[in-house]
Amino acid sequence: MRTQKNVGKIFLIVLLMACCLNQAEAGKLLFWKKKKVDTTSTKTTKFEELVKGAAADSGMFTIYKKENDFYFLIPKSLLNRDMLIVNKLSKVPAALNDAGINKGMNFENLLVRFTLSKEHGKIFVESDKSFVEVKTGDKIARSVADNFAPNILEYFKIEAYNADSSAVLVKINKVYNGDQKSFNNVFGMTGLGTSPLTEYSYIASAKSFPSNITVKSLLTTNIPGAETNARLTVEVTSNLVLLPEKPMVPRFEDSRVGYFATKRWYFNDDQHQLDKRMLITRWRLEPKDKEAYLRGELVEPVKPIVFYIDPSTPEKWRSYIVQGVHDWQAAFEQAGFKNAIVAKVVADDDKEFDIDDVRYSSIAYAASDMANAMGPSVSDPRSGEIIEADVVWWHNVMTAVQSWMRVQTGAIDSKSRANRFDDDHMGEAIRFISSHEVGHTLGLKHNMGASAFYPVDSLRNPSFAERNATASSIMDYARFNYVAQPEDGVKCITPKIGLYDKLAIEWGYRYYGKENPFEDERLADQLLTRAAKNPYLTYLPTQDMRTAVDPRAQTEDLGDNSVKASEYGLKNLKRLMPNLVSWTTKEGDNYLQAGMLANAIIGQWYMFSYHVLANIGGIYINSTVLGDGKQTYTFVEREKQKEAVAYLLKNVIAMPEWLFKSPAYSYIYPVKISPDGYNEYSPSAAFRNAQSYVIWDLLDNVRITRMMENEAQNGAKAYTASEMFADIDAALFAKTSRGVALDVNERATQKAYVDALIIACDRNAVSKEKKKLRDGELQWGMQACGLACCHAEANHEHSLESERIYTGPERMLDALSVKRGELLKIEKLLKLKVKTGDINTQNHYEDLLLRINSSLRQ
Repeated sequence: MRTQKNVGKIFLIVLLMACCLNQAEAGKLLFWKKKKVDTTSTKTTKFEELVKGAAADSGMFTIYKKENDFYFLIPKSLLNRDMLIVNKLSKVPAALNDAGINKGMNFENLLVRFTLSKEHGKIFVESDKSFVEVKTGDKIARSVADNFAPNILEYFKIEAYNADSSAVLVKINKVYNGDQKSFNNVFGMTGLGTSPLTEYSYIASAKSFPSNITVKSLLTTNIPGAETNARLTVEVTSNLVLLPEKPMVPRFEDSRVGYFATKRWYFNDDQHQLDKRMLITRWRLEPKDKEAYLRGELVEPVKPIVFYIDPSTPEKWRSYIVQGVHDWQAAFEQAGFKNAIVAKVVADDDKEFDIDDVRYSSIAYAASDMANAMGPSVSDPRSGEIIEADVVWWHNVMTAVQSWMRVQTGAIDSKSRANRFDDDHMGEAIRFISSHEVGHTLGLKHNMGASAFYPVDSLRNPSFAERNATASSIMDYARFNYVAQPEDGVKCITPKIGLYDKLAIEWGYRYYGKENPFEDERLADQLLTRAAKNPYLTYLPTQDMRTAVDPRAQTEDLGDNSVKASEYGLKNLKRLMPNLVSWTTKEGDNYLQAGMLANAIIGQWYMFSYHVLANIGGIYINSTVLGDGKQTYTFVEREKQKEAVAYLLKNVIAMPEWLFKSPAYSYIYPVKISPDGYNEYSPSAAFRNAQSYVIWDLLDNVRITRMMENEAQNGAKAYTASEMFADIDAALFAKTSRGVALDVNERATQKAYVDALIIACDRNAVSKEKKKLRDGELQWGMQACGLACCHAEANHEHSLESERIYTGPERMLDALSVKRGELLKIEKLLKLKVKTGDINTQNHYEDLLLRINSSLRQ
């Protein structure tokens, strides 16, 4: 009762006050009374406790940092969205620098999704390596989902929900501080095979942006094999990138043009066979004004391709690098876009720029003694869309450029002779390298056939060279014009963006406005059909130098006739040899630079031998479609193969005295740069090593088998293996047949030849069948370019044509019978001539007979 009276009194007081106050004031009073007694609004939630005092950075996810703990606040709207983890090196110690692993290199990408499990109180991170797509509504879709399910890569315990439960808070330390390798396996992916030491590793910073997050970590490991606890610490930037909700319309790969590609399989109920495709990697270029573009007008893209020049780049090279990027404008204009690609120099004091942030594509400058450059890119595996790219530019690449230019053009260009070029001359070479590497970041692979269709003598014509440079594509390894002679007056010696490059960009980037990739393919195909009649627009993939099948698709070569081009090249090398010392040394200098030039000249001579060798047993291999009028396989012409053998016998198998008996060798020896420093080696050792490789590869079983296949198909039109051995015998054993004494070099050459035959015919070697895993699909990896080398192993870009043409089990090959027959023929000759010549020659013959007898009759 007392309580009821009190309540009544309170109500009466409030009623009287309400009569005295206006309605608005009364409302405020009632609200005030309600707020005062409400205790729930002052209660601290778990979320508030966790983030209290934390530094916050809002963006795709809000990042909270509290002392040494880092949290992601993940909006539920971004759960189940496709994201890409992109890991890059930001800082490396000297040990990795020496190994060619440098700042700016991307070492791992992962497609992931964050999913919520309320039941388990966790956020699971799924890793989806799936490359499949299925037609919506088809019955097979259920089977596709069951047979290509994602994997659980990682989990995070849910720490709290935000106030309105629209986002989930998780602590993320373990995936960035080295506890777990799920998001970042830097030491595994760079080949060390070790794990981070968590006591010596930590998160340095984390930033959030509208569509990506960057987390920088310092990770430390023990150096494997070190006798003491030697440490190695790297700084890694791990990007988490939100991929477009609607992927770009992909463009399917076509073997007639060279793009890096990613695998994609298409399933549907109507199929009789799974549709396996490769999606080319390219930037998403869409016109601002689609109607004007489709009318044929030049239109700017919605989002141009922008490259930022690393502030670490020496200032005097920046303009040349920028020019190398802008040189691609003409190619994009042919594709219908203006101002499509831009290079910007970053101010030295720009605090916002972070070269490791995937919002910025960059040309990163690496302080290293590596003589190289590379142009990798990061792409969306669902569509092939390039989302970011970085050219890695090693400081010492200029040493390789200087060496190429001096050896290949020193005879015709005085600016290419010095130990140090003037900045303008080096700058033009840097511009060429910039264009080449940017071409890779646009998705283009090497086109090693781009130089193969220029007539050799046209390269000696100044006006032709000015218009066409050394090849129809800057993506070829057609370095500098070694064909031109001093009397020709050729001034343009540097590669340029050419007709093929413009075709490739137009094919890859022309916008058709189609949402269906199969309709898009039909329209893109029309462009290549029109281009098929122009040989300058041919694409031929990379081959290994020693096992090349198609002589047109080689690194470092020029022109449509490798024998003729190499002979011109030799003429220029012969002009260099007398200038070894005068071009490289001044009073008081040692002979190091002269020795390095001698080594470079030997290397160029050796390269010419393989340009020629590929003709022997060679096959021209074209990517063909019905109706283009081309043959897929055509054996190299008989006369061209015969000329190639004659070139090798004259210029490689017989010692070229102009190169290996130079008076300069009284002062210098060739010098090679190796990991342990500068190594000298004798000229004769250099010759024997090169000669043995060429002889061995000339007698390769697969090469001889292709010659026999040619004979089987073309009869008298073919250059046969028997003819080749007869031509070799006529050169190597002519003096033996006449009973004339052999000099030391001739004896050594006969030994090298006979030993190559013996090793191939060894019974034990023949009985061991070599088995190779033959995968019908080529997997393309990082787009890297080994400029200082003659191969591209980093990006697995070899076409592997020698394996494409399968020759059968090695022990069943007729090549072995031919080689044994050659040994028996040599044995018969030696038995007749064993007592002829001087004592050294007779001893040599006795030795050869013992070797042959031991091999054939063991």
